[in-house]
Amino acid sequence: MMRVLLAVIFSSTITTGCATLPPKDYTDFNAANIRSILIVPVVNNSVDVTAPDYFLSTVSVPVAEHGYYVFPVNLAKRILEDDGLSDANLVHSASATKLCQLFGADAVLYISIERWDAKYMLLTTVVTVELTYSLKSGVSGEVIWEEKRTQTYSPQNSSGGHPIAMLITMAINAAVAKAIPNYMPLAKQANKIAFLYPGPGFPYGPYIKDKEVDSEIVDEKKSDSLK
Repeated sequence: MMRVLLAVIFSSTITTGCATLPPKDYTDFNAANIRSILIVPVVNNSVDVTAPDYFLSTVSVPVAEHGYYVFPVNLAKRILEDDGLSDANLVHSASATKLCQLFGADAVLYISIERWDAKYMLLTTVVTVELTYSLKSGVSGEVIWEEKRTQTYSPQNSSGGHPIAMLITMAINAAVAKAIPNYMPLAKQANKIAFLYPGPGFPYGPYIKDKEVDSEIVDEKKSDSLK
């Protein structure tokens, strides 16, 4: 029993669902000659009704940092609502070509939230964010890039002090994480890794200023942790 408790005490991890995958084929992506990207409202398949609004605020920056013009997400959402597309599922089922024509975009980025939850597990709470990404060409309407990311996190617990005190601290941390889970760092990290290039993400756009930016992210990926 003590071994189990000690294992729990010293376990606090953040992990990514990133098994080794074969290199992506960027032939269609490069042929699309993308300069601007429309990010449409997020489809929410999780149990948290607030997840889409929180998540949408995290995705523009990593795309823009890759050198693409990103249409303001909140303005785009409002325009779509005025055009009768108030539901994210309706937007995702609409023609990518027509959406691009409406905004003058080169491609549309669709994102679905598959999981956005916090589960209590033996004196710790595991927070999970699972996302799927799909980029469609505004000309052909075909998928030219896609990715799936899963991030999990359990609160950091102290590795020193009296074992009983440590267990109490762990229980308190787990309860707080369960009551007020912090999804935003996970969502931001999932986006950062999803768009990472070289890696699972897509190549730099025409407005990139510093193509060394992702070399820093690669190093962060190895040792990144939530603060």
